[in-house]
Amino acid sequence: MTQPPLLQTNVLGGTLQPCSSAPVTGFFRDGHCRTCDEDRGSHTVCAVMTAEFLAWSKYVGNDLSTPRPEFRFAGLKPGDHWCLCAGRFLQAHEEGCAPQVRLAATNERALEVVPLEVLQRYETGHPDPRGV
Repeated sequence: MTQPPLLQTNVLGGTLQPCSSAPVTGFFRDGHCRTCDEDRGSHTVCAVMTAEFLAWSKYVGNDLSTPRPEFRFAGLKPGDHWCLCAGRFLQAHEEGCAPQVRLAATNERALEVVPLEVLQRYETGHPDPRGV
């Protein structure tokens, strides 16, 4: 897998900030929503999980809440920050259950799928309290 440049840009035009290290997230599992051409899902939106979003995601076939020890995945819970696929975020928005996002930790490549105005509606304005 080709590693992208360490420094990528967020949707605000600044340096991409970390999304989460507990749980560790990102296509590269490095805590950032960094991406490359091999990331077909575009894991670029730093989202704050909610019970509603996790239930919806499971319903549409992407169970993020059930632990999968074989993949060293403990499962997500409300409040966890996670790099979501841009298309999945847009779908959740269209169906009325999108989670909040952290724009400073959301990769500019998300804008290829999700308009900035949509992302701005969900901005939390708060960093991860666990200190990524």
